[in-house]
Amino acid sequence: MRGVTVPPLHSASLPGSATESTRERIQTEAARLFVASGYHGVSMREVAEAVGVTKPALYHHYADKEALFLAMLDGALATLARLVSHAREQRGIRSQLETLVRDLLDTAPEQRVGLQLASELRHISPERRAAFEGEYRRVWMGGLTRLLEEAAERGELRTDLPPSALNRALLGLTYPLVSGPPGPDPHGTARALLSVFFDGVTPR
Repeated sequence: MRGVTVPPLHSASLPGSATESTRERIQTEAARLFVASGYHGVSMREVAEAVGVTKPALYHHYADKEALFLAMLDGALATLARLVSHAREQRGIRSQLETLVRDLLDTAPEQRVGLQLASELRHISPERRAAFEGEYRRVWMGGLTRLLEEAAERGELRTDLPPSALNRALLGLTYPLVSGPPGPDPHGTARALLSVFFDGVTPR
């Protein structure tokens, strides 16, 4: 487990509260353990020991290991929601996607942890997994698709492909930026990939 670096994760508690601080420490240490050992390789006792709290104190914040695991994924999804919201503040689809990809790169360590945690979703109960996946599709996939739909309505994108297909193409181009180790010039690579995307979708 040594050498696994996990950025601080965001909690849903009130900002500045003692509860927020404890929850953030729990989620950060739990994420480090889950990334290193997988969902089944980590016990709540190990999380409590890593944080420096008792098991009863840990269960005060999270009812069980699934609840803790999903809280970390909810935090990663909240970050994606903020990225979509920030992109929406820009004018024009080029500026929106440039902002989105730049923000993805700026949060790349957190994105990598989120992707690694998401790969363990198969171990979660079907009901909880379905609920999270539905929220992911609504917030992230749906948010990006709406940006592309609105751009197409403004005449900024070609209309012979549905926005959902353009979204998949965009993610296929840009996800390697955050799913693997950073390259020597990630922002330059991002600009080049966005150029490839737009050269194929702008009206002619």
